[in-house]
Formats: sequence, structure tokens, C-alpha cells
Amino acid sequence: MNDVADYYGQVSEEGRLSTGYGPLELARTQELIVRYLPALPAVVLDVGGATGVYSCWLASLGYEVHLIDPAPKHIEQARQAAARQSAHPVASLRVGDARSLSEADSSADAVLLMGPLYHLTEPQDRMTALLEARRVLRPRGLLFGAAICRFASLLDSLDRGFIDDPRFFPILERDLEDGRHRNPTDNPDYFTDAFFHLPDELCAEVAQAGFSVVELLAVEGPGRLASDFERRWADPERRQRLLGVIRKIEREPCLLGLSQHLLVVAAK
Repeated sequence: MNDVADYYGQVSEEGRLSTGYGPLELARTQELIVRYLPALPAVVLDVGGATGVYSCWLASLGYEVHLIDPAPKHIEQARQAAARQSAHPVASLRVGDARSLSEADSSADAVLLMGPLYHLTEPQDRMTALLEARRVLRPRGLLFGAAICRFASLLDSLDRGFIDDPRFFPILERDLEDGRHRNPTDNPDYFTDAFFHLPDELCAEVAQAGFSVVELLAVEGPGRLASDFERRWADPERRQRLLGVIRKIEREPCLLGLSQHLLVVAAK
């Protein structure tokens, strides 16, 4: 399951953020993005935006959003989702590559890279994507870059029980060694080939591309450790209690590694 296209051919990205721990990832990512987004009117590029969850949401807030993703399947699903909110259209949707954007220099106020920084497994490809994001941003424009944390496989395998699978354990050992996640099996639960960042490593890559790092934030934090998560999330009071404590520790360096995802906010 080492090819990204093959992986998403078997696994549906549509609806991922509405099941399991997905609602926590979604709520926290939206909360962090809207905290830093420039005021309206503004142009946002959602690069690697998959099925359009963030594109449709930002369009509903009044932003001019352009969605780019390498998978035709995702673009078609995003087109269908966007059509369901015709009062708040996504400005454009197209198949494209984070490493080669067609947008003009200094044409966007914000760029979202919510998948490319972990799906692009080679450092030079991630750097190319970051440089492209910087090119299309206006001066003082903002980058929002999502990364999977180095320890995500360890935490996920402990939670789901496959740490004891002899096919998975070598994958985990490699992840912990250098972050180069490789899945030679046919089990999509073990994800596709990817790169998992250490927190400092993520900031260093973004800075190397010429950005000024504004914040490095835990998305879920240790939230997935909450007992009986789905019932907790369904209870508004308990959900807000969980979100409140995650906010309190979202910048704590010694706890960043407990978060499945990290979000870096950086300025051109």
C-alpha cells in the first residue's frame, strides 16, 4: 500500500473527518485556521484539499477559495459537496500538484497545505511545495501546513491494538527511527507511504523555505486518550471541557508529540 493513488482508490477520504476521532481533528483545525486567517475579502488556496471539507467551509464563511488536489476522484467528490451549498460557491476546483501551481505570483492571501507535507515523502518535494506556496502568497500572506507527528503510528497502534501485529511492528520501528513511513503490506489500516515530522523538524523545513514561523500548534493534542471518546464528543459540555484543556496545552513543547497532527502557521 505504498502508492498514494492506490491507497485513496481503496480508502474513502470522504467522511473521514466525521467518524472516529475525525470530528476532533476537524473542529480543532477549523478553530486554529479561523484564529489566524486574514479578514475578508481574501483569497485562499486549498492545496491538496482532498474532498473539499475545508474549501466548502471557508467558502461558506465568505472566502474566495480555490481547491487543488492531485486525485480526480477527490475533485469530483469536492465538486458534488460544493454543489450542495450553492449559496456559498467554491471559486474553482481542479486537479493539480502542490509542487507546480498555476496561480500567479503574489495572488493569494493564505495557502492551506493540509496533506502535501506528509504525502510528499522526499525532502526536496516538500521544499518545492513550500516554495510554490510562498511564491503564490502575497507579502505577509499566511501558510497553514498540517503534518503527521512522528509518534502517530505508535499512538494509533496502541489505541487500535495492532502494535502486536508482526507485519506492522517493523513499520513502527522505521517510523520512530526516521519518520519515513513505509507500508509494504496490503492493509490500508497501516496508511500509505508518508513522512511523519518531529515538531522542530517541521518548523525547520518551513523556515528553510523562507517563511517566518508564527505558531506551531497541536491539533488533537492528547485528546484521543479521552476515555469513551465518541460519547464524550456527543455531550456538548464534556466536548467543551476536552477542547478547553487541549487549548491550554496546544503550544506546550513537551506535549506536542502526543498530537496525531501538528499545524504550523507561517508568514511570507
